[in-house]
Amino acid sequence: MKTVRLTTAQALIKFIKQQYISVDGKETPFVEGIFNVFGHGNVLGIGQAMEQDAGDLKIIQGKNEQGMAHAAIAYSKQMLRQKIYAVTTSVGPGSANLVAAAGTALANNIPVLFIPGDTFATRQPDPVLQQVEQDHSASITTNDALKPVSRYWDRVTRPEQLMSSLLRAFEVMTNPATAGPTTICISQDVEGEAYDFEEKFFEKRVHYVDRKAPVERELAGAAELIKASKKPVILVGGGAKYSGAREILMVLSEKHQIPLVETQAGKSTVEASFANNLGGMGVTGTLAANKAAYQSDLIIGIGTRYTDFATSSKTAFNFDKTNFLNINVSRAQAYKLDAFQVVADAKTTLEQLAPLLEGYTSAFGDTISELKEEWLAERERLANVTFKRENFDPEVKEQFTQEVLNEYADALETEFIQTAAVLAINDTVAPDSNVITSAGSLPGDMQRIWNPEVPNTYSVEYGYSCMGYEVSGALGIKLANPDQEVYSFVGDGSFLMLHSELITAIQYNQKINVLLFDNSGFGCINNLQMGHGSGSYFTEFRTHDNKILNIDYAKVAEGYGAKVYRANTVEELKAALEDAKQQEVSTLIEMKVLPKTMTEGYESWWNVGVAEVSENENVQKAYKEKAEIRKKAKQY
Repeated sequence: MKTVRLTTAQALIKFIKQQYISVDGKETPFVEGIFNVFGHGNVLGIGQAMEQDAGDLKIIQGKNEQGMAHAAIAYSKQMLRQKIYAVTTSVGPGSANLVAAAGTALANNIPVLFIPGDTFATRQPDPVLQQVEQDHSASITTNDALKPVSRYWDRVTRPEQLMSSLLRAFEVMTNPATAGPTTICISQDVEGEAYDFEEKFFEKRVHYVDRKAPVERELAGAAELIKASKKPVILVGGGAKYSGAREILMVLSEKHQIPLVETQAGKSTVEASFANNLGGMGVTGTLAANKAAYQSDLIIGIGTRYTDFATSSKTAFNFDKTNFLNINVSRAQAYKLDAFQVVADAKTTLEQLAPLLEGYTSAFGDTISELKEEWLAERERLANVTFKRENFDPEVKEQFTQEVLNEYADALETEFIQTAAVLAINDTVAPDSNVITSAGSLPGDMQRIWNPEVPNTYSVEYGYSCMGYEVSGALGIKLANPDQEVYSFVGDGSFLMLHSELITAIQYNQKINVLLFDNSGFGCINNLQMGHGSGSYFTEFRTHDNKILNIDYAKVAEGYGAKVYRANTVEELKAALEDAKQQEVSTLIEMKVLPKTMTEGYESWWNVGVAEVSENENVQKAYKEKAEIRKKAKQY
């Protein structure tokens, strides 16, 4: 048995470089590179190993641990989970900053490798700088906070432990049923400790992602359910996109007249121009998709988790008549809504199901095109809404008066409507442009009215709805698709939380375009509180003397080195977008938009925690309404 003497950290890097993935016979390296923010817990061990021999790994210096981790997540998502970046940080605040990003990766089933340093295995010195102490256990470190948000978690306190830990981590990341974040914490003294590793451990290793086929029982049951239904609807989830099921989805939909509706993760699996694609479903869905879903007697869920937004908190369907058929690589997900389960790959299942559906046609008929035409007319209406100083919107709650809207118009020097801006962007950018957003009202606007014309160009993270993901994630998408423009849709609230990797994008000449929608507040949450009877309470951005904040975000980005624009009309916005296309450096377009000008829900409902007891009559009314609607929801 031949051995090679390496430090634990050197063995880590040597192993990572030799990991490959094989999907449908195509073999590629699995780890593209490593994002890093070095600290005393990783710079002398992992940092030294990377400096000594990083090989072909691309090394990128992040500016914030959460930010660079979000970039790694967006990269993996855009690469359909077939390639990743690793992320290394120090222990303490560095690893604590990974928690929100790890939650984002876990909620979205995205593989990423986190390698935070850890405290001393020898416990000498103890406590080391940045070490937390708990009286009941000396073994707890900040890294333990990553356990609940990691699909696999381990702590390496001896060099030889690294081998089994890495094998387990890569199995989890390359398994479609378990894909998610893995965390391997390495004690900082052990990072530099040497060991005689077997040379065989560092040989090229291929992780095969074989498509799990459905068994005969599953196919027969699925075919029977579909043929017995009159109005089946296919709900396209993220699993359909990762499986590459676009073509077979279109064939089945067209041949059997089955409409497609989408989750946030599933959107752009099939382009918006496909005749039977009715768009997003649920709380942030289109009127067409929500109407079709409620008419349906069979929901065919393809790779979806059935989140509360997709199901309108389990009120989107008529449970008196609707059955469920779930196709998912995850057995746990396939069981949701008491469905008939097919635990298998989406593309393979649909291809094998196709011949069993010969002769079947749904009863939807012309309804599909009628629903789509109705929605497109509504989308056109939204594009042409203009602000009026009087009676702009009769639906504005009493607490947020026309007078307040006028105040915003004056303070921000704008009359720009958010929906008009989104649609103008959709009309102007190149069809193959990638778009990304995550939190606030923009994911709702995007799922409803953004029409992707090229598959896999819509990357909205709404599984965790993590504020601060938008700008950092744009960098990850650019790394994945360097020849396509990337547009980050971000509200001012999210921009203020985290935009550190805009600097990294500029530093490494990875052009991204930030579209900043500034309505001076947390507009989405303001809508939530006021829509349920509360007043506007600490969700607007106001000064100590109650003046609306008007921040020059363009100047901030200009200081970083970005090309900046200010656009408060459709004409200014389109001109800025056209000029931004010509730039080689990252850009930021600041738009002052009025609050309350985003899209509303279309025949959907979201179950939120309304106060059962309140002195406010509006809150009392909201609670009673919730109690009535909740009776219609499925309880399991």
